[in-house]
Amino acid sequence: QMQLVESGGGLVQPGGSLRLSCAASPFTLSNYAIGWSRQAPGKEREGISCISTSGGSTNYANSVKGRFTISGDIARGTVYLQMNSLKPEDTAIYYCAALTFCSPALTGGGSTMSQVVFGSWGQGTQVTVSS
Repeated sequence: QMQLVESGGGLVQPGGSLRLSCAASPFTLSNYAIGWSRQAPGKEREGISCISTSGGSTNYANSVKGRFTISGDIARGTVYLQMNSLKPEDTAIYYCAALTFCSPALTGGGSTMSQVVFGSWGQGTQVTVSS
């Protein structure tokens, strides 16, 4: 079962930045979209961004638009999530997964992104934004 590996989380002050990495493979990035979701304690999972590296399309949830940037390096088989201007409400466990496709509907809220995961979400990486 396909499961990707997240890294790069940590503790950061409000207004700070972090870059998360999602380790896959060149084959995966060439054939699947990649999505990022997050889940805070007591809240449902939220799909926040996805990328189709083969098609060059990206999508973002309104909650992160303008602050987060998703990118992919096919040769390295890695997708990145650059997170700037972090807020305390960004505190959550962040997950990545291969998706069958990437579209704006997947980042419109709710668990829609989970319905198109190919395989399963990774183990996640904790992001804590606090002073």
